[in-house]
Amino acid sequence: MLKGIIDDLKSSTGDSLRMTSLMAMAGFAGFVALCFLCAAAFVAMMQRYGVIEACLTIAGIFVVIAAIFAQIYATRQKRARERAAAAARAAARAAANAPLIDPMMVATGIQIARTLGLKKLIPLLALAGVALGYMANRNSAAADEDDTNETGDPDEAAGD
Repeated sequence: MLKGIIDDLKSSTGDSLRMTSLMAMAGFAGFVALCFLCAAAFVAMMQRYGVIEACLTIAGIFVVIAAIFAQIYATRQKRARERAAAAARAAARAAANAPLIDPMMVATGIQIARTLGLKKLIPLLALAGVALGYMANRNSAAADEDDTNETGDPDEAAGD
């Protein structure tokens, strides 16, 4: 059994290493091809327009490519920040409900139930349920208000 697991691990590691080396060779070949394409474009521009114009044209092309990748990076960073903020809000909501599932709180509740008895506990539980519902409603309303006012502008929050 253990030998089968080790053999599977060896074969999957070997396959991964082979695929990684193939992708590295393909990436290197693509880089060399891009270099030769740039050199060919430079020579063609140099013969037709001159050296300075060829250099400026190739530099401009690479500036545009860099700007495109910078925009893609900025967009992904913004999405990652938004996802992190949403996860933080979800964690805060979960943390607000955490005292209800705390083992010490449950043990205390059981002790209170034993002490008071079931007939006296039912109205107390009803009252606690109403209070809990009110608190949950208030917390969700505050979270919705925070979601609608993400700009942080106090004028928008005041309704002006």
